[in-house]
Amino acid sequence: MAKSSLKLFFIKWIAYLVIWIIYLTCKKKFTPTNLPSKPCVVVFWHGRLAMMSFAYRHWWSKTFNKQKQGKVIISDHKDGEIITQIISKFGIGAIRGSSSKGGARALINAFKEIRNGVDVIITPDGPRGPKHSVADGAVIIAQKQHLEIYALNYEASRFWQFKSWDEMILPKPFSTIYYSLSKPFSLENLELDAAKEKIKNELFKLAGK
Repeated sequence: MAKSSLKLFFIKWIAYLVIWIIYLTCKKKFTPTNLPSKPCVVVFWHGRLAMMSFAYRHWWSKTFNKQKQGKVIISDHKDGEIITQIISKFGIGAIRGSSSKGGARALINAFKEIRNGVDVIITPDGPRGPKHSVADGAVIIAQKQHLEIYALNYEASRFWQFKSWDEMILPKPFSTIYYSLSKPFSLENLELDAAKEKIKNELFKLAGK
């Protein structure tokens, strides 16, 4: 096994075990909202990536008995490969590409997944920010495919905050994690800037901002 592959292997499994251990020690609360049976777009901030695989287990795998799928748009960067490997352990698929690299391919693949009944999950400020900015991708996908959007978030009663561009938070063991899913909203007939502002406001609303 090549050195880079070995490093990826260890990072993947260590991260997977750490987030599972944290999750199992924490209390969890989920809003009673649900996703529709038809495809939709789901957005969450990059800074909430660490524990979001468990939101997938709750709102996709459990609610629809694994009949409903969602795939996350993830950059082609090496960090994106690590994220792809980790979420695959939770049964979550990836659509590779981003607004900065492989964007056209990501959009084409996203449209294809939607036609197959798959939800598209996006971090609109990823993969490199700025924090809480909204790239065009979520708007384009939702408007071109006439899809509703759902905002997704989690907060924690106690957490570590990384000194990264997205200020990612990782809940501390034995804290309470509050997962929230918004009601659906539409971007139909909105100009690009207004649609991006709508996404930002819905995400801030979940965070209590």
